[in-house]
Amino acid sequence: MCGLTGFIDFSGKSDLTVLKAMAETIKHRGPDDEGYEMIEHSAALIGFGFKRLSILDLSPAGHQPMKNPDTGDLIIFNGEIYNFREIRKELESLGYSFKTSGDTEVILRSYQQWGTKCVDRFIGMFAIVLHDVKNNKIVCFRDRAGVKPFFYYWDNGVFLFSSELKAFHKHPAFLKKIDNDALALFFQYGYIPAPHSIFQNTFKLLPGRYLEINLLNKEISITKYWDVIDAYNAPRISISFKDALSETEKLLTSAFNYRMIADVPVGVFLSGGYDSSCVTAILQKSNTNKIKTYTIGFEEEAFNEADHAKSVASFLGTDHHEYYCTFKEAIDLVPQLPDIYDEPFGDQSSIPTTLVSKIARRHVTVALSADGGDEIFAGYPRHLKSLAMMNKLSRFPRALAPVVGAVNRLNQGSSLEKPNRINKLHRALKSNNEAELFGVINESFTPAEIKKLLIPTHGKKHTGFDDGALFNNNNDTLSKVLGTEYRTYLVDDILQKVDRATMSVSLEGREPFLDHRIIEFVAQLPSDFKMKDGKQKILLKELVHKFIPEKIMNRPKMGFGIPMNRWCRNELKDLFIETLAYDKVKEGGIMNPTIVENMYKTYLANDHEDFQRIWYIFVFQQWYNRWMN
Repeated sequence: MCGLTGFIDFSGKSDLTVLKAMAETIKHRGPDDEGYEMIEHSAALIGFGFKRLSILDLSPAGHQPMKNPDTGDLIIFNGEIYNFREIRKELESLGYSFKTSGDTEVILRSYQQWGTKCVDRFIGMFAIVLHDVKNNKIVCFRDRAGVKPFFYYWDNGVFLFSSELKAFHKHPAFLKKIDNDALALFFQYGYIPAPHSIFQNTFKLLPGRYLEINLLNKEISITKYWDVIDAYNAPRISISFKDALSETEKLLTSAFNYRMIADVPVGVFLSGGYDSSCVTAILQKSNTNKIKTYTIGFEEEAFNEADHAKSVASFLGTDHHEYYCTFKEAIDLVPQLPDIYDEPFGDQSSIPTTLVSKIARRHVTVALSADGGDEIFAGYPRHLKSLAMMNKLSRFPRALAPVVGAVNRLNQGSSLEKPNRINKLHRALKSNNEAELFGVINESFTPAEIKKLLIPTHGKKHTGFDDGALFNNNNDTLSKVLGTEYRTYLVDDILQKVDRATMSVSLEGREPFLDHRIIEFVAQLPSDFKMKDGKQKILLKELVHKFIPEKIMNRPKMGFGIPMNRWCRNELKDLFIETLAYDKVKEGGIMNPTIVENMYKTYLANDHEDFQRIWYIFVFQQWYNRWMN
């Protein structure tokens, strides 16, 4: 795991000093080595900057940027290609030779042999930038699920790219103007969906895409090479539950063991829930040495999973490490959030995720997380709730939608202390498909509420929730919900959270459930293998019960959370009030200061019924104070 950054400057005004300053902002991603390359192309000045966290081939031979001696192509690469050894053997059979033992050189040779089609062979997580000398272009790849981030900025003849937004602030051509449309998306969902970003002219490359820049005519093209919707649109497999269980176990075993490949110590985040227990159980079964597992505990019983994790670890016989987080450790992280997450990010579990990453980094350089299990196997409580609500709404006479709309118009007060449920119902009734409806059900602020909250005018941007029409008739409602969640919440909330949390402490986070072979198979299984009669994750739970007794696993699902709601009323109250002070909010000119003041005063009076909404406001203002002042 590493950090990459750089520029393509068609004005030719950038220099090595700027490149190094950009790379220095992401040094936490790669403290082991650094590299820089300035390319004086006839049309542009190109800079490649790299910070390396050594995982494979720890020798100097793994240094980046790396050049293909035959073609002159240059690469910087963040991530892992887990099947690089198999690809290498194939390339060797075709006459290629290798000087290193890692995966970066394999990517260079793969591109030399197959061009952009090489990405179809990769099993892994990656953000890749490659200078194709012969064809006068730069090619940027992002992995299928979006595990590795890739930001880019394009304006006035300057193209910037980086693993994190903060690097752009060091380039003189970067204009940090807030994209008000994207900001509205943050308040709607608590994150900014790709391809959008908080800043104007700044984007996230969508997962499963590669971007090409023609250096001769400055044209930019983006090509889709993979999309989870294609897996859901494939015909359903005619298979028994028993055979599906067997095939799933084979795929998971392959994916999980691939992610143990490293030349440094590897551990597993273990919460004691089904997903992390599945990863741990299969890996422990496949390895003779004890797997290192890590759990963070909290004194607050409602948020503490440590005892459950300990029971699982004890049964499986792992080398288990447990750490109870102090209140001060968690509180001290709150002011650091804008630096770790350099665009507004509302997921409160970013705090415990960062803390458990710190603990693991004391012992290992790589940690496996179990994200994606809920999105693939239907495990979130909101899956049940959303389907139940969709079922109710389907029986609601559409002719009554105008009546609800009329009631909604009469209910348009200026206050935002309580969510406008009539407005949300009206939007739900107007939804065109399941993906759009799923987005409405799970939004925090409705667009009408956001118009009251934000002072600048803003419009609507296209997101994955607007792609419902791409699902074909092979999909039932659950499949459309899961496919939509894989393309939205998973990539832009969960994966961004884990990447920033782990990388903030120079820890490589790996996501074994996000091997594309798993979702391509499970997406084609009947939905009742995943959820039926109120039971969730049926297939995965049955598999876990092969390794761990059901009595150990049988407990209510817990989110990875902390008592932030209570803390902000007590121990964090001063920071909360200082951040949301009327004059500060007014000075920013972004949010309506009167509305914000009413919301946080109502919350502090213990009357606020939706803390998440006020938390988003706090997070944004904290971010604004850090990056815009």
